[in-house]
Amino acid sequence: MLTREELAKSPLFTDISYEEYLQILTCFQAVEKSFRADDLIYDLTAPEGDAVGVIERGEAALIRIDEDGVATVMEELGTGGVFGRTLAYAASSRDSLEVVCRTPCDVVFIDYPHILKRCERACTHHSLMVQNMLRLMAGKAQNLSERVDVLSRRSIREKLLCYFHHLSDKSGSREIVLPFSLSTLADYIATDRSAMMRELKRLREEGVLRSDGRRFTLLD
Repeated sequence: MLTREELAKSPLFTDISYEEYLQILTCFQAVEKSFRADDLIYDLTAPEGDAVGVIERGEAALIRIDEDGVATVMEELGTGGVFGRTLAYAASSRDSLEVVCRTPCDVVFIDYPHILKRCERACTHHSLMVQNMLRLMAGKAQNLSERVDVLSRRSIREKLLCYFHHLSDKSGSREIVLPFSLSTLADYIATDRSAMMRELKRLREEGVLRSDGRRFTLLD
């Protein structure tokens, strides 16, 4: 289960006390599981199950795999990250959506119907959790809109700059830090890593940006 410090970082449990969180785990019949790096945590396109998962510890990724076997990273999930069929991006019936471990992970699963059903005790923390779930859904819709904006750009250069400017707008600074590795960035913008690295080199040479590992500064 989450520690008090980890609970404070979980968007699903915002404004819910640690004691109320423990009650939720019992009331909602939550199930906790541990996974190793590269393990499949959840197949969102499988017909069985309708659970919401919360990453208690570790890092994972939501990955779409199309009918040709091409994998695209849809979302990176860290501690407190939430995933589930109701929170996932729509996919073609021939595609699969999987949550896969980047590192060893501890995950708690709560059946979605338990979240939405009317609480017999009219618990305040139950209502808060539903509000948090709706807020998460709205946030993921916003993230999808930003992703579409990036992928709609024609060139690798345009995709990179569009994504960097999104990060800059969110942070309020021209200095940004990627939330994932450069390899994952290539997956995120759906392009070849070598081609992306060449474009990043050109952008540096042209004085458009400066970089140090995952840290970038927009100069233009």
